Amino acid sequence: MQEYIIDEELYKLPRGLTLAEMIERAGLASNRIVAALIDNQVCRLNYVPEKSCQIKTVSRGDELGNRIYRRSLFLLLARAVYELYPEADLKIEHSLSNGIYCEITKNSALSQHDIKKIKIKIASLVKKDLPITRHEIPRGKLLEIYQEQGFEDKARLIKYREEGEVFPVYELEGYYDYFYYHMVPSTGYLDKFDLHFCMPGFILLFPHKEDSDHVPDFIDQPKLANVFLEYERLGEILGVGHVSDLNAAIENGSYREFIRIAESLHEKNIARIADRIYDEIETRRVILIAGPSSSGKTTFSHRLSTHLRINGLEPVAISIDDYFVNREETPLDEEGNYDFEALEAIDLELFNNDLLKLLQGEEIELPEFNFQKGKREYRGNYLRVEEDQPILIEGIHGLNDRLTEMIPQNHKFKLYVSALTQLNVDQHNRIPTSDTRLMRRIVRDHKYRGHDAPTTIDWWPRVRKGEEKNIFPFQENADIIFNSALIYELAVLKKYLTPLLKRIDKDNPVYFEASRLLEMLDNFLPMPDLSVPKTSILREFIGDSVFREA
Repeated sequence: MQEYIIDEELYKLPRGLTLAEMIERAGLASNRIVAALIDNQVCRLNYVPEKSCQIKTVSRGDELGNRIYRRSLFLLLARAVYELYPEADLKIEHSLSNGIYCEITKNSALSQHDIKKIKIKIASLVKKDLPITRHEIPRGKLLEIYQEQGFEDKARLIKYREEGEVFPVYELEGYYDYFYYHMVPSTGYLDKFDLHFCMPGFILLFPHKEDSDHVPDFIDQPKLANVFLEYERLGEILGVGHVSDLNAAIENGSYREFIRIAESLHEKNIARIADRIYDEIETRRVILIAGPSSSGKTTFSHRLSTHLRINGLEPVAISIDDYFVNREETPLDEEGNYDFEALEAIDLELFNNDLLKLLQGEEIELPEFNFQKGKREYRGNYLRVEEDQPILIEGIHGLNDRLTEMIPQNHKFKLYVSALTQLNVDQHNRIPTSDTRLMRRIVRDHKYRGHDAPTTIDWWPRVRKGEEKNIFPFQENADIIFNSALIYELAVLKKYLTPLLKRIDKDNPVYFEASRLLEMLDNFLPMPDLSVPKTSILREFIGDSVFREA
């Protein structure tokens, strides 16, 4: 018998058991548990510990476990499509409508009947409880397998991988595929899913971590869908659909054209927004700018102000932070800490009254929040706006009408800014938007806030929790969604991120997360950043932005 600590409880168990068997013997058996952490490394449930250790179970109700479940489901979906339509191409693209949007390119248009067939096939694979086996395959042999399966995008990508001659690959009934995540041990774990036909593709639905026992309903998000479609077209124009295409451009030196086109598209879209604000300024003067962390809202606001001035307008900015309630009135979160992201942390009545006075031509004295004392102060900063002056308000609650409930709807112009990643690793491996923003934030926090990578990574789940509560439910309320992602940015961020992530040793609790990000970045060739303009949103994170005060 051997001693093991599982979820902080001591158990004496026979040697040679898999993690799944150990969890079952401990009475913790649950189809929600999908993996385990041992010494800050992710282990599959078919792993056999060789000695006594501390084991932390990972369920699909955890952020990590939910990712593992999703990626395992991607493998299952890809296997089903490959069997039903061997000549077709499956593209797993981006988050949308409570799930992941996918497309299948085949001889005929995708139909509701096709979706039903795929769903039945996935269910049959789940019922068989087939093993998902991890292999380490040499580069040459893996190239042969991918070419045989028609995975030209994966074959090209392997050629650019900088580290190693042996690559991890998962097999399901003779079908091989790469995912930069661990997988569940067998298909029987993946019984929670649904497919929703959404022309020209479909939405793959799966449990979210907040309610890991149920598959959520499809929620239509046409505005978000249109933004992704626009950037998909940009990829087609540039000939960059996957990371291997970007790597080829870096290798042959044509990447500078990508930078120019991507940045010009940002400039063009911001100019369009400014033009629309100008056209509607007589009624819609309150410009609300919201978006999740590290979306580049600060740079966006500066560039928007520039274009508004080009149009002859003189925007003024108001900081929501200055309307915080005094510290002792700040609401607490479930852990008893001050919740500065709660809407109730803002003095809504004062904020709305000041806005109303400004819109009616009255002068107000702007408050200034003293963060050291935790109190609002007034220091003689007065403001009056003219009838054609836009009032820019940036903050996480901008799209929530409760923030400006006293302001009539036809006086508000709502902008949502987010880094909606348009470049995927390959056809089956998407780069989550949250990962792009996390990597931006790691670089920025290190450069400007004195935080090391482990601190930022450790804090990130709390940031995400606030976004899911205060931002994402309101994104379809926006009049315009601005995508701040840049098709080339991870290739630039790589040289900044890699050394920060590699400093995280195996004893650190966030080691597994650093390892995952490094594995993703390993697919990119590094891109020089000299061609990145100083007005770029990316400069907000890597430095040398013209909008950052010295």
